[in-house]
Amino acid sequence: MDALKPGSDPGSTKRVRADQWHLSYLNVAEAQRITKGAGVTVAVPDTGVQPHPDLRDNLLDGHDVISGGDGTGKDDSNSHGTGMAGLIAAHGQGGNLGALGIAPESKILPIRDTPEDGQGEAHDLAAGIDYAVRHGADVICISSTGGAGITLQRSIEAAIAADVVLVASVGNTPPDSVVGYPASADAVIAVGGIGRDGMHAAISTTGPEIDVVAPAVDIYSTSINGKYRKGTGTSDATAIVAGAAALIRSKYPHLPAQEVAHRLTATAIDKGPPGRDDEYGYGVIDLVAALTADVPPLGFESVSAPAGGGASTTAAAQPGDDGPATMRGLVTLGVIVAAGVAWVMVLRRRRRGDDPPPRISR
Repeated sequence: MDALKPGSDPGSTKRVRADQWHLSYLNVAEAQRITKGAGVTVAVPDTGVQPHPDLRDNLLDGHDVISGGDGTGKDDSNSHGTGMAGLIAAHGQGGNLGALGIAPESKILPIRDTPEDGQGEAHDLAAGIDYAVRHGADVICISSTGGAGITLQRSIEAAIAADVVLVASVGNTPPDSVVGYPASADAVIAVGGIGRDGMHAAISTTGPEIDVVAPAVDIYSTSINGKYRKGTGTSDATAIVAGAAALIRSKYPHLPAQEVAHRLTATAIDKGPPGRDDEYGYGVIDLVAALTADVPPLGFESVSAPAGGGASTTAAAQPGDDGPATMRGLVTLGVIVAAGVAWVMVLRRRRRGDDPPPRISR
């Protein structure tokens, strides 16, 4: 996934911000004038997160699922987890120095569930997700893919039931020929990748499960030992989308997780064939639109008045009008609400695998 070895330093503190091309591509500066993610906690189950100078103010004490760390999730010998956390919440060092995350006022809950070699176990990821839910995570960034073990499926469903936004990478080719788990699960935001030209990144796995895409090529972020890294892969795109979800949860703190996902897909910039497709999903995330657009709730966006039918019930109603037309409008509204709730429940259903491979690859 990474263009450089763990801990390599592709840029200095002075240069790295300019190297973060995804910031200008996604118009992050304008989005951060609206919100910077305050009040939101993003869990990062990964290789751990070191307290990099650009990140340490936003780093909570977390947890080690696997042995060998300091117990707080802050030991990282690989750099993957530190890089993902930086893409989400790096605050830099002032004056455009250092790396900047999408939501630099959000908090990172580090969870070390993957060893230095990057080959984690599905049950360890499940334990990390369970810890994140118990400790109040609003968003969980899962920059890994693998098999849908029963334990992991149960943890994913528990997180969904707890109203946590789950963001997961679809995987990288050639090793991943199909969208892996948990990105393939319903109600999980499945993230693919694009390159600097805004087109599908060759490394990004394709499939009908993809929801949105984000920059995934030559992505600069924090690394271990105070250095910086350059990564290429859907892991990076996933962390960027997790940052976007943190911005939405900060701006709309009472919005359910499925509505957060809906804002991302409904406001995405369509790419490829018109409508949803297997390379781009609904399109490239649009941070500003996701924070400002008037997005109808799930189940309402397809409802419209028939052509030539005159004004809608809402527009036509007059103060004190309690006649049959108003009653029909209320009944219709009830049906729409019920349909919307039913659709959300369908989205919450999990997909099962009988005997999936147990390993998680990053």
